[in-house]
Amino acid sequence: QVQLVESGGGLVQPGGSLRLSCAASGFPFTLYAMAWFRQAPGKERELVATITPGDTTNYADSIKGRFTISRDNTKKVVYLQMNTLKPDDTAVYYCNVKVRRHDYWGQGTQVTVSS
Repeated sequence: QVQLVESGGGLVQPGGSLRLSCAASGFPFTLYAMAWFRQAPGKERELVATITPGDTTNYADSIKGRFTISRDNTKKVVYLQMNTLKPDDTAVYYCNVKVRRHDYWGQGTQVTVSS
């Protein structure tokens, strides 16, 4: 079955960096686009970044120039490198894949940006 396991969250000061990882299994990883979403307290889940099997990327305007999504097809891992973090980036970050029209989610990893 499809499994997504995120890691790498934590507490970081404003201006700092974190790298999130999402280990995928249970589907042919190289054939599917992957995505990162986030959900802040009291807000709806929002799309952060996507990456296609051919490494074409897309980003939300709020994080353009600060975050980078990438994938390692050998390891079946998708990454989110987050730089110049701001308090507004505080959220639970989720990995996502849509397989056969069904959305799959990881358990999420908490990112807190605070001094």
